[in-house]
Amino acid sequence: MLRYIVHRVLLMIPTMIAISIIVFTIIQLPPGNYLESYIAELQSQGESVDPQKIAFLRQYYGLDKPLVEQYLRWAGGMLVGDFGYSFEFNLPVTKVVGDRMFLTMIVSAVTILFTWAVAFPIGIYSATHQYSWGDYGLSFLGFLGIAIPNFMLALVMMYLANVIFGTSIGGLMSPEYIGQPWSWAKARSVLEHSWIPVIVIGTSGTAGMIRRLRANLLDELQKQYVVTARAKGLPPRKVLYKYPLRMALNFFISDIGSLLPHIISGAEITAVVLSLPTTGPMLLNALKSQDMYLAGSFLMFLALLIVVGVLISDLALVALDPRIRLQGGVAR
Repeated sequence: MLRYIVHRVLLMIPTMIAISIIVFTIIQLPPGNYLESYIAELQSQGESVDPQKIAFLRQYYGLDKPLVEQYLRWAGGMLVGDFGYSFEFNLPVTKVVGDRMFLTMIVSAVTILFTWAVAFPIGIYSATHQYSWGDYGLSFLGFLGIAIPNFMLALVMMYLANVIFGTSIGGLMSPEYIGQPWSWAKARSVLEHSWIPVIVIGTSGTAGMIRRLRANLLDELQKQYVVTARAKGLPPRKVLYKYPLRMALNFFISDIGSLLPHIISGAEITAVVLSLPTTGPMLLNALKSQDMYLAGSFLMFLALLIVVGVLISDLALVALDPRIRLQGGVAR
């Protein structure tokens, strides 16, 4: 096990180097850079542009250097914790994403817990009560949750929250707490404003997870070892939880690779509709404005989460399913 983990960690190094080259190339593909976009924006507003200031900024940010030198400067800085300077915010990237990263992780973590808490019991019930009225009703709700776009549900929930509960969802806290240090009152305000985003973001994920859990569990319940266990007189609950449910959870574990980056960047469109101060809208704005250091740092962090998440899912699958081995070959 230790040898396998060390091998995978060492393999991450060339993987992250290759990803960094791809990310930097993609960011540089659109014509121009942030300063040229900034000049065009000023000119469209009828404001004058100081050529000396633009030349100074181009030299200060290293945009006058060759692309190879720009990449080495950016990649070398990340190795020592320097993720560059955000052109748009005029701040280091680490300071720009601080509070937004924390709020995003809170919303996403609660959404994941909400999704699992709802999907697990419903999926198990639908599989164990196949073709019952409850199964039909829950399946209908699942298809409805998949079919409704998140941004449309967000608009409906915003209206209902304002009319019924008197809560205005235009962020994750009341305006008086923005920029203030954390306190119990601020935390309570975040909780009051976060239940709408959690429901909206979690609805489609919950519906899809219910359908997958139901299908996988139904497939396991029809296998021969389950029929044999029932024939031996094992209690139905033990028959269900001993092996079939464990085997049906494989896809939950394998999804960890995509789940970790989703915690940081998930539901960008919903965040825009609900005016959430999370990292999703910031990443979209950074890509549109060609804020290369901010966008590149986001993408590299997401890539690192994917690589780490895949390793965690592989190790967890081995612990969950005895049929899976770290090395190839038939298990004896």
